Amino acid sequence: MFRTATAALFLLACALPGTAAAAEYKAGPLTIQDPWSRATPDGAKVGAGYLTVVNTAAEDRLVAAEAPAVAGRVELHEGGMKDGVMTMRHLPEGMAVPANGTLTLKPRSFHIMFLDLKRPLKQGESFAGTLRFEKAGKVEVRFEVQPVGAMAPAAGHDAHDHSNMAH
Repeated sequence: MFRTATAALFLLACALPGTAAAAEYKAGPLTIQDPWSRATPDGAKVGAGYLTVVNTAAEDRLVAAEAPAVAGRVELHEGGMKDGVMTMRHLPEGMAVPANGTLTLKPRSFHIMFLDLKRPLKQGESFAGTLRFEKAGKVEVRFEVQPVGAMAPAAGHDAHDHSNMAH
Protein backbone atom coordinates (compact mmCIF):
# COMPACT_ATOMS: atom_id res chain seq x y z
CA MET A 1 0.00 0.00 0.00
CA PHE A 2 2.77 2.48 0.94
CA ARG A 3 4.68 1.93 -2.31
CA THR A 4 1.52 2.36 -4.38
CA ALA A 5 0.63 5.57 -2.52
CA THR A 6 4.19 6.90 -2.95
CA ALA A 7 4.13 6.17 -6.68
CA ALA A 8 0.71 7.83 -7.00
CA LEU A 9 1.93 10.95 -5.18
CA PHE A 10 5.02 11.10 -7.40
CA LEU A 11 2.93 10.88 -10.57
CA LEU A 12 0.53 13.53 -9.26
CA ALA A 13 3.39 15.88 -8.40
CA CYS A 14 4.79 15.49 -11.91
CA ALA A 15 1.44 16.52 -13.40
CA LEU A 16 1.01 19.66 -11.29
CA PRO A 17 1.51 23.10 -12.85
CA GLY A 18 4.98 24.47 -12.28
CA THR A 19 6.79 21.17 -12.74
CA ALA A 20 9.53 21.03 -15.35
CA ALA A 21 8.24 21.03 -18.90
CA ALA A 22 10.04 20.83 -22.20
CA ALA A 23 10.75 24.15 -23.93
CA GLU A 24 9.12 24.27 -27.35
CA TYR A 25 9.10 26.89 -30.12
CA LYS A 26 7.25 26.94 -33.46
CA ALA A 27 8.38 28.15 -36.90
CA GLY A 28 5.78 27.18 -39.50
CA PRO A 29 5.82 23.38 -39.75
CA LEU A 30 8.89 23.17 -37.50
CA THR A 31 8.86 22.58 -33.76
CA ILE A 32 12.11 23.42 -31.98
CA GLN A 33 12.45 21.48 -28.73
CA ASP A 34 14.66 21.98 -25.68
CA PRO A 35 17.40 24.41 -26.77
CA TRP A 36 20.24 24.00 -24.28
CA SER A 37 23.91 24.67 -23.77
CA ARG A 38 26.62 23.61 -21.34
CA ALA A 39 28.18 25.82 -18.71
CA THR A 40 31.67 27.03 -19.62
CA PRO A 41 34.64 27.72 -17.37
CA ASP A 42 35.84 31.29 -16.82
CA GLY A 43 37.98 32.39 -19.77
CA ALA A 44 36.47 29.93 -22.26
CA LYS A 45 36.06 31.44 -25.72
CA VAL A 46 33.67 28.82 -27.14
CA GLY A 47 30.44 27.11 -26.13
CA ALA A 48 27.96 24.86 -27.88
CA GLY A 49 24.20 24.72 -28.27
CA TYR A 50 21.92 21.78 -28.86
CA LEU A 51 18.24 21.23 -29.69
CA THR A 52 15.83 19.09 -31.68
CA VAL A 53 13.86 20.23 -34.74
CA VAL A 54 10.76 18.23 -35.67
CA ASN A 55 9.46 18.89 -39.19
CA THR A 56 5.92 18.03 -40.33
CA ALA A 57 6.31 19.24 -43.94
CA ALA A 58 8.83 19.46 -46.79
CA GLU A 59 12.58 19.51 -46.19
CA ASP A 60 14.01 22.72 -44.75
CA ARG A 61 17.49 23.81 -43.67
CA LEU A 62 18.85 25.37 -40.52
CA VAL A 63 21.11 27.95 -42.19
CA ALA A 64 22.25 30.24 -39.37
CA ALA A 65 22.01 31.07 -35.69
CA GLU A 66 22.75 34.11 -33.54
CA ALA A 67 23.22 34.74 -29.83
CA PRO A 68 24.54 38.33 -29.67
CA ALA A 69 24.26 38.62 -25.88
CA VAL A 70 26.79 35.82 -25.32
CA ALA A 71 28.77 35.25 -28.55
CA GLY A 72 30.61 37.44 -31.03
CA ARG A 73 29.72 34.97 -33.77
CA VAL A 74 27.87 31.70 -34.18
CA GLU A 75 28.47 28.82 -36.59
CA LEU A 76 26.78 25.52 -37.38
CA HIS A 77 29.11 22.53 -36.91
CA GLU A 78 29.26 18.76 -37.11
CA GLY A 79 31.39 16.84 -34.63
CA GLY A 80 32.35 13.20 -34.51
CA MET A 81 35.07 10.66 -33.86
CA LYS A 82 37.56 9.53 -36.49
CA ASP A 83 40.32 7.07 -35.60
CA GLY A 84 39.83 7.85 -31.91
CA VAL A 85 40.16 11.60 -32.41
CA MET A 86 37.35 14.10 -31.94
CA THR A 87 36.76 16.02 -35.16
CA MET A 88 34.70 19.09 -35.93
CA ARG A 89 33.83 20.84 -39.15
CA HIS A 90 32.02 24.05 -39.96
CA LEU A 91 28.85 23.62 -42.05
CA PRO A 92 28.52 26.92 -43.96
CA GLU A 93 25.58 25.55 -45.97
CA GLY A 94 23.70 24.63 -42.80
CA MET A 95 21.97 21.42 -41.79
CA ALA A 96 19.10 19.63 -43.51
CA VAL A 97 15.87 19.25 -41.58
CA PRO A 98 14.36 16.19 -43.32
CA ALA A 99 10.82 16.22 -44.66
CA ASN A 100 8.49 14.76 -42.03
CA GLY A 101 11.56 14.01 -39.94
CA THR A 102 13.82 15.23 -37.17
CA LEU A 103 17.16 17.00 -36.93
CA THR A 104 18.87 16.45 -33.57
CA LEU A 105 21.75 18.62 -32.41
CA LYS A 106 23.60 16.92 -29.56
CA PRO A 107 27.12 16.53 -28.15
CA ARG A 108 29.57 14.78 -30.49
CA SER A 109 27.26 15.38 -33.45
CA PHE A 110 25.57 18.37 -35.08
CA HIS A 111 25.68 21.46 -32.87
CA ILE A 112 25.63 25.25 -32.78
CA MET A 113 29.04 26.71 -31.95
CA PHE A 114 29.10 29.94 -29.93
CA LEU A 115 32.43 31.62 -30.71
CA ASP A 116 34.16 34.59 -29.09
CA LEU A 117 32.12 34.22 -25.90
CA LYS A 118 31.51 37.57 -24.22
CA ARG A 119 31.13 35.94 -20.80
CA PRO A 120 31.03 32.45 -19.28
CA LEU A 121 27.81 30.47 -19.66
CA LYS A 122 26.64 29.73 -16.12
CA GLN A 123 24.61 26.68 -15.08
CA GLY A 124 21.00 27.59 -14.35
CA GLU A 125 20.88 30.69 -16.53
CA SER A 126 19.38 31.02 -19.99
CA PHE A 127 20.17 33.23 -22.96
CA ALA A 128 18.38 34.35 -26.11
CA GLY A 129 19.18 32.99 -29.52
CA THR A 130 17.77 33.24 -33.02
CA LEU A 131 17.63 30.34 -35.46
CA ARG A 132 17.21 31.00 -39.17
CA PHE A 133 15.67 28.38 -41.44
CA GLU A 134 15.72 28.52 -45.23
CA LYS A 135 11.92 28.17 -45.57
CA ALA A 136 10.42 28.62 -42.10
CA GLY A 137 12.35 31.84 -41.43
CA LYS A 138 13.57 33.13 -38.08
CA VAL A 139 12.53 31.86 -34.67
CA GLU A 140 13.56 33.25 -31.29
CA VAL A 141 14.53 30.65 -28.67
CA ARG A 142 16.09 30.52 -25.20
CA PHE A 143 19.02 28.22 -24.48
CA GLU A 144 18.95 26.76 -20.95
CA VAL A 145 22.47 26.34 -19.56
CA GLN A 146 23.13 22.88 -18.10
CA PRO A 147 26.13 21.70 -16.04
CA VAL A 148 29.57 21.32 -17.58
CA GLY A 149 29.72 17.90 -19.23
CA ALA A 150 25.93 17.48 -19.55
CA MET A 151 24.94 15.17 -22.40
CA ALA A 152 21.24 16.15 -22.61
CA PRO A 153 18.93 18.94 -21.47
CA ALA A 154 17.53 18.88 -17.97
CA ALA A 155 14.51 16.66 -18.21
CA GLY A 156 10.98 17.00 -16.92
CA HIS A 157 9.35 14.19 -15.01
CA ASP A 158 9.48 11.74 -17.93
CA ALA A 159 13.22 11.23 -17.60
CA HIS A 160 13.41 10.61 -13.85
CA ASP A 161 14.90 7.31 -12.81
CA HIS A 162 11.98 5.09 -11.88
CA SER A 163 14.08 1.95 -11.42
CA ASN A 164 13.45 1.58 -7.71
CA MET A 165 9.80 2.63 -7.63
CA ALA A 166 6.97 0.15 -7.21
CA HIS A 167 4.48 0.44 -10.05
